[in-house]
Amino acid sequence: MANNNPVGPPTVMHTAEAPNPIADPAPLGLAGFGLTTLMLSFINANIIGGGAVLAVLPMAAAYGGTAQLLAGMWAFRRGNTFAATAFTSYGAFWWSYYLLVAVWLKGVPAADVGPIVGLYLFAWGIFTLYMFIASLHGTRAVQVVFILLAATFLLLAIGAWDWFTAGTTLTHIGGYVGILTAIAALYTSFADVLNATARRVILPTN
Repeated sequence: MANNNPVGPPTVMHTAEAPNPIADPAPLGLAGFGLTTLMLSFINANIIGGGAVLAVLPMAAAYGGTAQLLAGMWAFRRGNTFAATAFTSYGAFWWSYYLLVAVWLKGVPAADVGPIVGLYLFAWGIFTLYMFIASLHGTRAVQVVFILLAATFLLLAIGAWDWFTAGTTLTHIGGYVGILTAIAALYTSFADVLNATARRVILPTN
């Protein structure tokens, strides 16, 4: 019998008598999120210069955006409310980020860019915080992803607002926390794929 835990992958494989026709989309969604976040976070941390942000946009659209939206739709089909909400939302986040950078910010006065980008990031931080609370009923690995992501969004938001004359420093710190978030997401994706393929727990997520 399959575990119907709404967060994370089933801990027991479906039996031959009751197959699930749709594979778990969580590893795909986590990988799309993790790799795109890793690229952008290297820029936010100032490990790679800010001029490289345009090179992140193809990944944001194709993998961070589209792959996660697909994962979200498949999660809806599987009846996984948490994964469906998370992957669809963050897929939409990456598409909105693409549009923000490639199209809309070009028409915003320079003095207004920091405030509106800060609000944008803060709004996503709020969403991530309540998704973290929901994740407390799931696996530890998923909880780590969401609390690190919430911290990333809030640090980047405050950095964009530049409230403390140390906005740039906070943005860089947010970038490093974003790298940790990406690593946590990629670990969880890898563990889910490996455990599902091996049909036993090799890498723990609890």
